[in-house]
Amino acid sequence: RVSLFNSESKPPHRLAGVLLDVDGVLLRGGSVIPAARRAIRKLVDQNNNFLFPVVFVTNAGSCQRHQKARQLSHLLDVQISPEQVVLSHSPLRMLTSFHDKCVLVSGQGPVTHIAHTLGFQTVVTIEQLSEQFPLLDMVEHNRRPPTPPNFPTIILFGEPIRWETNLQLLIDVLLTNGKPDCVYDTWLPNQLPVLACNMDLLWMADAPSPRFGHGMFLLCLESVYKKLTGRELQYEALLGKPSLQTYQYAEQLLRQQNHNRKLSTIYAVGDNLMTDIYGANLYKRYLAQQHAAMTPSAKLVCTGVYKPHSPMPRDQKGAFSEMVFSSHRDLKLELDLVEPDHVVEDVEAAIDLLQQESSVTLLTPD
Repeated sequence: RVSLFNSESKPPHRLAGVLLDVDGVLLRGGSVIPAARRAIRKLVDQNNNFLFPVVFVTNAGSCQRHQKARQLSHLLDVQISPEQVVLSHSPLRMLTSFHDKCVLVSGQGPVTHIAHTLGFQTVVTIEQLSEQFPLLDMVEHNRRPPTPPNFPTIILFGEPIRWETNLQLLIDVLLTNGKPDCVYDTWLPNQLPVLACNMDLLWMADAPSPRFGHGMFLLCLESVYKKLTGRELQYEALLGKPSLQTYQYAEQLLRQQNHNRKLSTIYAVGDNLMTDIYGANLYKRYLAQQHAAMTPSAKLVCTGVYKPHSPMPRDQKGAFSEMVFSSHRDLKLELDLVEPDHVVEDVEAAIDLLQQESSVTLLTPD
């Protein structure tokens, strides 16, 4: 299903950029959706070069950009560079004020290497923290490290493998102000900064129904924190779709491919109302407030999380509510932000619709 936002002012020549979601749009698990290869063929010339700026934006975060670019290149049979990939944690590059802080990181994959690549200098993983503070070390003073680490910042890259261990140790760090060898203080005046990547409650893999995403882990962490403190867990930043920072970062990459020239239209293709469509609409609103001469256009496909015959959930009175809004707690439920303009079957149909726009010149000569 695809949503498309049209600009009211239509100059004769407009250079478009495309943001493509991955899971549910191009891939299902490790398999390529048949329409994806056909769509990609329509985006490249006879030499396999992209006809116009294209960036692949995914909320995946357990790898690095070059690894995702290599995977997509292999599966889609087209050369994709790391500069064409935005992962959920990619915007962390822009948060330079945290790069010199000691950070505790949670997630899967080579999280230490990922954090270093993003610019963070001192990194400790949940696994390292668990080894340094096993149960006996917490009570046997002779085995405690002489200088326990202090964690001024927490980074949540993605859903961990062992949720219970990560929940326990993250709460230990949060409620001791970064000193997990101390006793909980539920009345701390200030909370440690938390940077969270990927708010997806659900994502589409090989299973018939969507799987729990990192947003579900965040929901568990928030619930435990509130139960113990009576306060809401606060985030210094929430990154990944549908955050504005992610779309701003993706636009930067599109413009770099366009020799730093501005784009007239950005088409965003995704399968999730609460991330892809919400994010594109949110970015459209932001650009309108900035009086920017560019229009995002969101396209929703039916090959992933979204199912056209499954209506959006409502409460017992038949109305949409926060209780059934399947997105992150800090995202406000606004129906216009989850409403696509156009709906298509798959990504190939989305690209066809994009190319049929008479006011769009997809390939503009230099």
